[in-house]
Amino acid sequence: MDFLRKLLEQVKALWGKWGLVQKLTLGGIALVLLVGIAALVSVSSAPSMTPVMDAPITDEDARNRIVNRINQEGYKTSVGANGVVMVENAETARKMRGILIREDLIPSGIDPWNIFDRERWTLTDFDRKVNFLRAQTEMVKEHIKAVDGVDDADVTIVIPKDALFTQDQNPVTASVILIPTPGSDITQNRKKIEGIQKILKYAVEGLRDENIVITDQGGLQLNDFEGTAAWDEQTLIERQQKYIAQQEALYKGRVIKALQESFSPDRVRDMNVKFDMDMSKKSVSQTDYLPTTIKPRTPGLAYDDSQIVESIPLSTEDYNTTYEGTGFNPEGPPGVEPNVMPAMRDMSNVQGKVTQSTTKKNNLVGSKVSEIEVKPKIDRVSVSVNIDGTYKFKFDEKGKPVMLPDNSREREYVPLTPEQIMAATLLVQGAVGYQAARGDVVNVTNLQIDRTRQFSEEDAAYLKQQNFQRAALFFLIGLVVLLIAFVVFRLVSKAIERQRLAEEERLARERQAARERALLEAEQEGMEVSMSVEERKRMELQENVISMAKDHPEDAAQLIRTWLLED
Repeated sequence: MDFLRKLLEQVKALWGKWGLVQKLTLGGIALVLLVGIAALVSVSSAPSMTPVMDAPITDEDARNRIVNRINQEGYKTSVGANGVVMVENAETARKMRGILIREDLIPSGIDPWNIFDRERWTLTDFDRKVNFLRAQTEMVKEHIKAVDGVDDADVTIVIPKDALFTQDQNPVTASVILIPTPGSDITQNRKKIEGIQKILKYAVEGLRDENIVITDQGGLQLNDFEGTAAWDEQTLIERQQKYIAQQEALYKGRVIKALQESFSPDRVRDMNVKFDMDMSKKSVSQTDYLPTTIKPRTPGLAYDDSQIVESIPLSTEDYNTTYEGTGFNPEGPPGVEPNVMPAMRDMSNVQGKVTQSTTKKNNLVGSKVSEIEVKPKIDRVSVSVNIDGTYKFKFDEKGKPVMLPDNSREREYVPLTPEQIMAATLLVQGAVGYQAARGDVVNVTNLQIDRTRQFSEEDAAYLKQQNFQRAALFFLIGLVVLLIAFVVFRLVSKAIERQRLAEEERLARERQAARERALLEAEQEGMEVSMSVEERKRMELQENVISMAKDHPEDAAQLIRTWLLED
């Protein structure tokens, strides 16, 4: 403390000796130090970011798509001033590069091979090629391992030597052995396999699809997409069936909710919805012949004054033929039976006139050609639902439920009326979009549901409640009887006690009166009467009480009331 005090005094003395220029110089140096320390702290505390791609992305739309795709994976992104998209660490950057390459989100103006570039110092061309191939293989391996579902990968890239002639040049080949994580679908997910294949194509120049082999650890080729056509078809069928099941569940929930709001959830239990859907997609060319409108309808007119014709004549050609003369049927050479029909024989050598008129019209008919894409549609809907009726308890003349021999309450089943069944049918038809022309079927039935277990539980609870109420009633009656007996006992006890006290007081008064009478007679006769000590004390106390009662009558009355209440 003494050292600090001396040091502070020296600083104060030195500060007093300094001039204004020295003080300003010291303050500027201190300010510069503080700013430098703050900048150093801010730079060291700022998170280090790794660029996803080294090249800047100038296309704003493409950059936004990349940022949105990275955000969908749950990673934070930042865009630098030069347009470079960056993420938190190098592992995330490698993973996102694989996803962007797989989904074709890399802009066309960016060279995909820049992602795999690594600058190496080498001495010879051979060393440079070896190091480049090693770095390229390692980088491709890291990107493949970043794909979801890949635990490890073994990558081999073969780049042959340049041949003198093109026909002698061997192709670039690549093989990948994937080791999936437990429970992964990487070996069955065609989209991910295609993404790995694209990563290889972008990484290795001149590599083609037919020269890429991707296998699992068991040697099964995964990128043989022609051989997996049957598997793809099965997957498509499974997806279609899943979609149909989802639609059935959606309609089922909608119909059950509507029925349960009208009836009760306990009465509407069983329901089946079956969709027959055509999941094929096809394009159909359709030509529609339309009438021609010569005059459209006048706006605001109460009636339709439009003129519509089926066709418009473009041209008309009339042909007229007139023949006049004698009809002649050749009968062939003489002596030969003529080959003439009997009907033509009657017309032979008949003179007459024939006029023929023909009109040929060239009409224009309006038409429209449409290219229609037929999407998956519902061919038929089948719905069946069962609604239970209601149950009413039977009561006797006293208003109590009628009990059966097995200690169950007797119930009466009330089925649905035909009007209720029809209303429920219309409700279901409206909920599923019923179309009679499509062959839809909607059946609403009223079958009684087996409620034996439910009724047994309800009756058991009812009997338990009745027994509890009966026991409670008996307990209350016993308690009331006990209270009444206790009150009567108390009243009788107090009456007996009062009689006893009254008898004792009467006897005491009689003895006191006899004693006083004896004393009085003795005084009248002049006799000396000897009194015992107890009698004398009793006489004194009685006189004191009488005098106190005379002096304080209210206190004496209160004391007497207290004694009576205690008795």
